[in-house]
Amino acid sequence: MTLTGTAAGVPYVALPPETPAADSPLLVAWHLLDPPRSEQAMAAALPLHGLNAWRVYLGLPMTGARSLPGGPEELMKLVMDDAVLNLFEPLTRQAADEFPAALADLRIQLGTHGPVSLLGGSIGSMTALRVLTDSGLDIDRVALVSPAVQLLELVEANSRRFGMPYTWSDASRAAAERLDFVARAGEIDRPLLMVVGEEDEKDAFREPAERLWAALPGTASLVTVPGLGHALAEEPGLEAAPQTAHAAQVDAILTDWLSR
Repeated sequence: MTLTGTAAGVPYVALPPETPAADSPLLVAWHLLDPPRSEQAMAAALPLHGLNAWRVYLGLPMTGARSLPGGPEELMKLVMDDAVLNLFEPLTRQAADEFPAALADLRIQLGTHGPVSLLGGSIGSMTALRVLTDSGLDIDRVALVSPAVQLLELVEANSRRFGMPYTWSDASRAAAERLDFVARAGEIDRPLLMVVGEEDEKDAFREPAERLWAALPGTASLVTVPGLGHALAEEPGLEAAPQTAHAAQVDAILTDWLSR
């Protein structure tokens, strides 16, 4: 059974536990901007069927049902104008700010007061870490896939990759500092799992994840999946689609860790 709806205005897809109860755990996930790039696609890519918990996949601002009026073209223009101040900072800030109200509504709709864990992919991982460090909510544990944990390194890597240097301002540097979770590692006080792809970009994703893992000895785990790139689904990644072999590997890793 798959449930769909909105929680405090945030669209979601929810998969129930095998044995629902008033104290069933709740896992909340945010998708990527690469495939899977919607809550429906994320739920299909990483359904975590072996996890006896509510799995709730939230739609990010500016995507899916909340896409900008001009669609992907408008979003791309904003990114080209200023990826940090038009996308990374406002999207993750809004997603984190709206989460407490969405969580409260989800608890009512799903009838559970159990512990909450977080899952994020790429930009969704930045959202999960913002919730963990800034919301003051009681979070049990956090899992990140294809994690983006240092915005400056991500933007600089993209600049080199596409040959389009990004011009930093005081405002964008301040945003990058807020989204540098290696520098903020001391604020990450819950168990953390990072799953990275062997074929993902080294400068943008793999090395920052390794630095965060090194900064959190004893509480962080880092798993590398051979052959996996950044995406967890095939293009276009907007609708539910068959799970890929690599996503199935990630799904098994997450299910095992989150079940402990």
